[in-house]
Amino acid sequence: MLQTVRSTRGMAVAPHTLAAQAAVDILRAGGNALEAMVAAASTIAVVYPHMNSFGGDGFWTISCPGKPVVAIEACGPAASSVSTEYYTAKGYKKIPTRGPDSANTIAGAIGGWQAALELSKEWGGKLPLGRLLENAIFYAKDGIPVSRSQMIATTKKLDELKPIPGFAETFLVDGKVPQPGDRMRFEPLGRTLQALADDGLDSFYRGRIAESIAKELKALGSPISAEDLAKYRAQIRTPLVLKHSLGQIYNLTPPTQGLVSLMILGIVDRLGIDRFTAESAEYVHCVVEATKQAFMIRDRHITDLDHMDIDPQSLLSPEHLDKLTSAVNMEAALPWGQGKGPADTVWMGVIDGEGRAVSFIQSIYHEYGSGIVLSDTGINWQNRGCSFSLDPQHINALAPNKKPFHTLNPALARLNDGRVMVYGTMGGDGQPQTQAAVFTRYAVYNQTVQAAITSPRWLLGRTWGEDTDSLKLEGRFPEETCRKLKALGHDVEMVDNFDEIVGHAGAIVHYPNGVFEGGSDPRSNGGVASF
Repeated sequence: MLQTVRSTRGMAVAPHTLAAQAAVDILRAGGNALEAMVAAASTIAVVYPHMNSFGGDGFWTISCPGKPVVAIEACGPAASSVSTEYYTAKGYKKIPTRGPDSANTIAGAIGGWQAALELSKEWGGKLPLGRLLENAIFYAKDGIPVSRSQMIATTKKLDELKPIPGFAETFLVDGKVPQPGDRMRFEPLGRTLQALADDGLDSFYRGRIAESIAKELKALGSPISAEDLAKYRAQIRTPLVLKHSLGQIYNLTPPTQGLVSLMILGIVDRLGIDRFTAESAEYVHCVVEATKQAFMIRDRHITDLDHMDIDPQSLLSPEHLDKLTSAVNMEAALPWGQGKGPADTVWMGVIDGEGRAVSFIQSIYHEYGSGIVLSDTGINWQNRGCSFSLDPQHINALAPNKKPFHTLNPALARLNDGRVMVYGTMGGDGQPQTQAAVFTRYAVYNQTVQAAITSPRWLLGRTWGEDTDSLKLEGRFPEETCRKLKALGHDVEMVDNFDEIVGHAGAIVHYPNGVFEGGSDPRSNGGVASF
């Protein structure tokens, strides 16, 4: 059993230890939580490349003591030239998941870094950009140790990725999948990071880096143009908030499924799960059935916020949550259909010595995104836009400049007793479920942060590398729990102990006395760094 980490001056958690250490390196140097997260975000884009890239998107939930919680939406819209006809004219019945035609949305991640550093100035942030990117530049040029997770993901997806422009040259070694402990260098990416440090982050959208990106994307056949890049800006949002019995819980507005995560917690709060034990069939059944209710709302309503016909905050009203709770049958599982599918993602958290907290998520969607790696810059571009539908009547129908649906959602809680908690995970349909598990086990069942993360988890639906919609249970659940869930009508499928399909979770809690408590997921290559 891993022990919960505690400290008094600052803490970071990430699914790769080098990213967590990069964040604390900045905290030690006098940086704040936003500056530390930029260091972590740039580092993890290098050291955990199958899970994210700054050719992808990002979302931030941010708390500063005494001020309202704010959010950054750093997801790119579809190219201005794309349409249903763009794809049907090429013979597609749906948007492909790999290759140039899947690279149809702007990468918003670096725009999010920009917005975060602007907010950081209000906190007195003054460290130079080059200092924040220092670790990422070093690892790109000097080399990273290949993780087992990277090896497994590359092996599983090799056949579909190997033919994609730039993939084999970047992520294979002598045409073969690199093995754990092998050393890989990403020199073009290192040069790009150095150029960003020299020119500023705006260069990604409106400078020499943007010129190179646009030129190569066009040559490969992507619909993204220089004009699309030039008009992109990340947006500051007011996050959604759930009034929970234990405090206020925050998450991102659509197009993310932050609403789903909050609805699940609102429903299980009303179901009174504290009367059950944390590994009982009744507890799992409550959260799974709450998930089904929330997913039905998701599939009916969640899309680009500018295209929604309902205020998402209204779906968190007590009256609406009461209605969803009344639909939960404690005696039988509701039949379930098809989930949203994979999401290749990293979640990270940082809280600094002033109690300023950041919950952050960065993604490229499928493993290695579109598979495209731009040879000049070394940037691996996302395929988030393949989640659009070519059906014009679908809620997430493709349209020029529209943002696609995101499974991503970084959570943050301000509890009634003064504690602040940041938590999250990767994992498609599994993200809101794992968030519910971590939050309730910590805040309701009073487990330590590390125990709440280590405890056996479940997954209803699909995530990265998984295509079935069964209720997957880790083998460490008691046999009685599995038996009862089957008796309730759940389509139970057992998976390995500590199987990473149930996510790479992490969490940090800052107590009113100034003590930090954090945990990282043994299913990942992560760790907690603190001082």
